[in-house]
Amino acid sequence: MKKILNYALLFLLSIATLAQGSLEYQQPPAEIKELIDAPLAPWVRIDNKGENVVLLYRDAYKTIAELSEEELRLGGLRINPVTNIGSRTTFYNNIKVKKAFDADAKQVSGLPENARLAYFSWSPDESMMAFTHTTTTGVEIWVLDVEKGFAKKLTNAGANANLGSPMTWFTDGKALLVKMLPDDREPLINTETAVPTGPTVTESTGAKAQNRTYQDLLKDPTDEKNFEQLAQSEIYKVTIDGNLSKWMDTGMHEELDFSPDGNYVLITTIKRPFSYLVPYYRFASETTIYDKNGNTVKMLLDMPVDEVRPKGFMATTDQKRSFSWRSDKPATMVWAKALDEGDPAKEMEYRDEVFELPAPFTGEERSIIKTKNRFSGITWGADEIAVAYDYWFDNRNTKTYVFNPSDNSQEAKIIFDRNYQDAYSDPGDFVTTKNRLNQSVLAMYNGTAYLMGDGFTDEGQFPFVDQMNLESGKTTRLYQSTYTDKVEDLVDAIDMDKGEILIRLESPTEYPNYYVRNIKKKMDLKPITQFENPFKSIQDVHKEVITYKRDDGLELTGTLYLPVGYDKEKKEKMPMILWAYPVEYKDKSSAGQNTTNPNEFIYPWYGSPIFWVTRGYVVLDDAAFPIVGEGDEEPNDTFRKQLVANGKAAIDAVDELGYIDRNRVGVGGHSYGAFMVANLLSHSDLFAAGIARSGAYNRTLTPFGFQREERSYWDAPEVYNTMSPFMHADKMKTPLLLVHGNADNNSGTYPMQSERYFNALKGLGGPARLVMLPKESHGYRAKESIMHVLWEQDQWLEEHVKNRDPMETTVEMEVKDE
Repeated sequence: MKKILNYALLFLLSIATLAQGSLEYQQPPAEIKELIDAPLAPWVRIDNKGENVVLLYRDAYKTIAELSEEELRLGGLRINPVTNIGSRTTFYNNIKVKKAFDADAKQVSGLPENARLAYFSWSPDESMMAFTHTTTTGVEIWVLDVEKGFAKKLTNAGANANLGSPMTWFTDGKALLVKMLPDDREPLINTETAVPTGPTVTESTGAKAQNRTYQDLLKDPTDEKNFEQLAQSEIYKVTIDGNLSKWMDTGMHEELDFSPDGNYVLITTIKRPFSYLVPYYRFASETTIYDKNGNTVKMLLDMPVDEVRPKGFMATTDQKRSFSWRSDKPATMVWAKALDEGDPAKEMEYRDEVFELPAPFTGEERSIIKTKNRFSGITWGADEIAVAYDYWFDNRNTKTYVFNPSDNSQEAKIIFDRNYQDAYSDPGDFVTTKNRLNQSVLAMYNGTAYLMGDGFTDEGQFPFVDQMNLESGKTTRLYQSTYTDKVEDLVDAIDMDKGEILIRLESPTEYPNYYVRNIKKKMDLKPITQFENPFKSIQDVHKEVITYKRDDGLELTGTLYLPVGYDKEKKEKMPMILWAYPVEYKDKSSAGQNTTNPNEFIYPWYGSPIFWVTRGYVVLDDAAFPIVGEGDEEPNDTFRKQLVANGKAAIDAVDELGYIDRNRVGVGGHSYGAFMVANLLSHSDLFAAGIARSGAYNRTLTPFGFQREERSYWDAPEVYNTMSPFMHADKMKTPLLLVHGNADNNSGTYPMQSERYFNALKGLGGPARLVMLPKESHGYRAKESIMHVLWEQDQWLEEHVKNRDPMETTVEMEVKDE
């Protein structure tokens, strides 16, 4: 016993070297830093005809200085009140243009210095592209002439992008509607120095308001005042020559959407009362149709504050919702309304009904279709044909309907009725084309439509193009990819009559590049881009998708990488890092499907474990961690048992291949994956150490549901308590690295989750390290933060996995046995 205690003392002393304290940002080893420093390929925007290409360039990461700019968190938004744009906006810094099949791109002239570009938007005819430029004082509107490769400024730095994109094109492409800051906007109140005038009061009237744990909500009258000032804008008509004329007076204008013919505009305007319980998009609002001169035509909805909804993921408002224009008509408004009053607990033959109202919007609204599940959208075709979609979370069902929008006496025909998690049965998405109104509608040929699908099968992934007779439901396969050494992604149709489609090809060593393929001609493939692999140091890494079984027979998969330079003949037993994210299913057949393609490009993004192949680790990435609950059983009823079974099956599979030392396996995950890690370490002895980033560990703090759990804490307290690692902190004896952004805005993953869990572990003697990242949200953006996190993870893995003291296992097991 004395010997055991001595080993335990040494173990605790080694942990003490990682005590709390301030620490400057560190950088990871050179082989990892090299991958992080690799230049980012541009974002590719290709016009609908496949003729012109716009290349948008940016730095891979922000700086901590950028994240430290002034920020207000109001109503679910994060706003820079100085520049009046989202404080977490991704900015691009350069633009180039090229003809599709030209080898070289041309630098766009006229761009601003120190460019911070965002909100790119094609003009209706795709000859121009509008975008914003954020200066040190505000947001400007710019426009790019794609053919000439020339950009020019249209407005001063007074645009308001606090509620998202500040602009939309007139349909003639000669002007934009732009939200501008009001001249008489009142100064913002300094929340730190404001003197309260009274307490903040909220009240429950007895109606159930079971909302998720939203963050960044309004807290008091000061927040309300600041939100109102930041959300307000005047709307101006801005011509491409730069002439401005006021179009609408001040309001908290949110969405601007022109009718296809350009004669009307749909605008949603936020109004008081606000809410302290839900984000801004559930505040009171008015949805109104205006003519193109800004005159009111018809108010469609006076929406009260939307705090109270029935329980369940399929709950929705009992008001009109999902407003949109019919893309096949000049000006016909469409919306949905719940037939079950938004309550999924009510038994109904049909859940939703869809209505339309054509211009001049003075007649009666007309029903065009009812859906059995919750309505989710329509792809319009012509007067007598359209395709509608619905879905239902509880049974993972989705239905696709073909219907005649001109005659609601004709019953809609269900052409697809399937489990949306069943990738093998996915029929693909309907192909669209531009009509005379420059709107996307069904691409039709003699009564047949086209479908493009990912093509996952039990033998691999083979994307396809089908032609479908919408009357008979018969499909004919026009094209199916035959690649077994590459991934072919069917991006979009260019001209289905000619058989031209836009595709993207990649392989583990070939960076994704775009091509035009003619599916009617053999071997007809024309390159559009020619990006090189920027990560050559890992391009020869062995990669494969392995298949293995859980102890209950469920088939699982994972993507296996071997260390750089690994000799498969010698089969030296190496340490391993397993990375995963649990997913809930309602049937085993879907849970056991393989939707991982081994030919995907090896892309070491900041959150990936791939970096550690350069450090001598085997990596099992995207290991399948299904949590299945069939019939009346919910997946989370047996969450822990299935979690451990998934972990054991993964380790057994790689161990059987002879590549690893199973006593030196670490496990990592982000968000719900972090929650997984803490549970695995608490309830199994499978892993040497864990890395948990931005997770939630006490589910009683998310009492009205989390992830895909619909039941509240009061419905299933045993599930919440059993699944919460915080409740089992006394069982945690395995080293755990906790990382969290101290500005996390994700629902449920408050920074407090990691702080309280760490305090519990520390109080109970659990070996853990907590790293709180300044200014970072749920995903990490600053290069300094990312470099430091990679350093932390590397240090943790080196100490507790690769160089793990064999006696740690012995001591840990003996203590548990006692």
